[in-house]
Amino acid sequence: MQATTITLTETEATQLGERALQHIGFTAEEAAVITASQIDAELCGYPALGLARILTIAEHVNFKEPRTPICIEHETPVSARMDGGNYPGFYAVYRATELALEKAKASRFAIIGMHNSWLSGRSAYYAEKIARAGFACVHFACSGGVVAPLGGKKSVLGTNPMAFGLPGEPHPFVLDLATSATNNGDVILAKRLNQLLPEGVAIDPDGNPTRDPVAALAGSVLTFGGHKGFGLSLMTQAMGLLAGTPLTNGKSADFGFLFLVFDPELLMPLPQFKQYLSTLLADIKATPKQPGVDEIRIPSERAFAERDARRKQGTGITFDRRIYDRLNAL
Repeated sequence: MQATTITLTETEATQLGERALQHIGFTAEEAAVITASQIDAELCGYPALGLARILTIAEHVNFKEPRTPICIEHETPVSARMDGGNYPGFYAVYRATELALEKAKASRFAIIGMHNSWLSGRSAYYAEKIARAGFACVHFACSGGVVAPLGGKKSVLGTNPMAFGLPGEPHPFVLDLATSATNNGDVILAKRLNQLLPEGVAIDPDGNPTRDPVAALAGSVLTFGGHKGFGLSLMTQAMGLLAGTPLTNGKSADFGFLFLVFDPELLMPLPQFKQYLSTLLADIKATPKQPGVDEIRIPSERAFAERDARRKQGTGITFDRRIYDRLNAL
């Protein structure tokens, strides 16, 4: 009987991802950038945003449309609005991150918007890159047609994550959260693996609660936290307007990505800020714990620890055999 999972080394998994992406039409350089983000997601324990996302790229309606070179439509010394050329955000948003860092290094502040791109993966991946370069950042990523507004039964909003990054020691302090009750990538992966969704995260096309990922994809994901999550989701969608979302195809709710990046030393010396941040996080970790709680964890602490442990121990990346076989079939 064939095993239900397969474990690859990081190198083998990277080769698998790059090979699959090149076979569906990406250049070696594009495939390397996209795969690097997905491998990082796998190592950090987010398989729904890992190599399985290559299958979603290949199936996505935007993938069937032609790609054009990524370009800058409007620019100042501290800002740029970019056209992502219909590239997946795994590639285009990475290029926006590079431009944000380039401008921030030159001017100590940068604001970058990008439209005409889709499926950007973990926002934490970009926030961490910026924070490790010594800058603070806020990142908004929006899309459309996945999440219902509070009280509605039709998808209008995206899962609309917000990410924050601050330089710190030994790791940056990174917070990445979707404003939806679950990620669309998790819903798609649950469909691929014939798994049920958690309670209370999705509705079917008639507005009824469902745990069936097929019904959820036909219906809507919900926002988290009632009116608070809905408000954050809608604000993220509105920030996407600044990135130029309506410029892609006229829709106000569409894919858009916005970076705000600045040098902490505009406010205080970086070593001083890192000391303050370390003290704050240490105080949080030292808080007396409620009964049954073993540890108070800081956002991204588990992900960083899991990634470090996998690389140190060489445990590799484990895939469901169905995902592995489909990637090979590409």
